[in-house]
Amino acid sequence: MTVYADPPARLGESRLSDGRLLGWAEWGPSDGVPVLLCPGAATSRWLGFGAGVVEALGVRLVSVDRPGLGASTPAPGRTFAAVAGDVRQLCALRGLGRPAMVGNSQGAPFALACAEAGVASAVAVVSGADEVAAPEFAAVLAEDLRGLVERTARDPAGAEELFAGFTADAMWDMVMAGSPECDLAVYEDPGFAAAYRRALSEGFGQGAAGYARDTVLAMGRWPFDLDAITVPVDLWYGERDTSHSPDNGALLAARMPEARRRVVPEIGGALLWTHAEPILVSLLAQATTSG
Repeated sequence: MTVYADPPARLGESRLSDGRLLGWAEWGPSDGVPVLLCPGAATSRWLGFGAGVVEALGVRLVSVDRPGLGASTPAPGRTFAAVAGDVRQLCALRGLGRPAMVGNSQGAPFALACAEAGVASAVAVVSGADEVAAPEFAAVLAEDLRGLVERTARDPAGAEELFAGFTADAMWDMVMAGSPECDLAVYEDPGFAAAYRRALSEGFGQGAAGYARDTVLAMGRWPFDLDAITVPVDLWYGERDTSHSPDNGALLAARMPEARRRVVPEIGGALLWTHAEPILVSLLAQATTSG
């Protein structure tokens, strides 16, 4: 039986300089090589990846709740730069140094913002949300997505209010409805489904404002300079992933000088859980080279 995600080995909250709390979870040895996870949309620190792999590779995997999600104090109006600043503080407080980072799904632009800010030593973008507001994508977006992108650009506050109407059940239903059979084999696995649904429940535990702010940031133009990211970046996309990037990361890879793109056959957006070992092996090698 395949185990895609284990319960966290350690849970906690760290207090930032302004008094807010940032929730985190850890897997693997406490003295292992730090790898920091920026989780996907609306999921809390509870959902990790690489069951058994992080221990075998000596990885200390750390997942962080963004403000307003899970155990982290809300920060209305926060920006990408503010999140990168929070992560920088957490790294200092938890002794993570300048860790390698994994950005999954909607967590991808936050991981890239951290890289641009000098917080990360290397990044793996896995099934990463792309900058769908980039003008190169305007003609190829599905009509409903294009409408949301245009609404977010025209009225970000109104779009944030719209996204704040989401719930954990609505998010689960949306992911299941948009996933190919190869991904559903992972998502509907009883152990994984329980972990995923718990992470969604915790992610919406303070309401939907944290998710809504994340979505407005991710769906708008990204204010950081991708060309300025000089650390190694691996971009991993599943061949059957139709949800995260219009071109499976081809344009995104071309915009970063040290990026490498890999398209994996026979899988979609569940790539983080089906291919954890090669993702982490490559990321650790990249971080060692850049460090």
